[in-house]
Amino acid sequence: MDDLIAAAREALDAAHVPYSEYRVGAALRTADGTVFTGCNIENANYSNSLHAEEVALAEAVKNGHREFDRIAVSSGVRDGVTPCGMCRQTLAEFAADDLVVACDEGGDAVTEYTLGELLPNTISEGTLDDASRE
Repeated sequence: MDDLIAAAREALDAAHVPYSEYRVGAALRTADGTVFTGCNIENANYSNSLHAEEVALAEAVKNGHREFDRIAVSSGVRDGVTPCGMCRQTLAEFAADDLVVACDEGGDAVTEYTLGELLPNTISEGTLDDASRE
């Protein structure tokens, strides 16, 4: 099994999901091979919940990393979950379109996408710069 998928599955154990009961784990690999994991952390005010991908990214950024090459995402039901739109946009702030997104389908099955496939024409710093010139 892919080591990054295994790390995402392991992160599921720490998920706090009393409302949805839908556990998600993520493992984000930096350009130098360091891996940071995250899990979803729900809050009674749903908008304050944290997503696994965001938690992993925040930990990596907090530790000085800004270059990433791969992220793996797994859910407790191994349904091939992909990062949601908000997480895709957050990842796009720090990763290029070629970031590999590995989605756990269960067993050894993994579906891979690139971030660019999942989020084409993202909002970026360049988008904001262009808008400010108009």
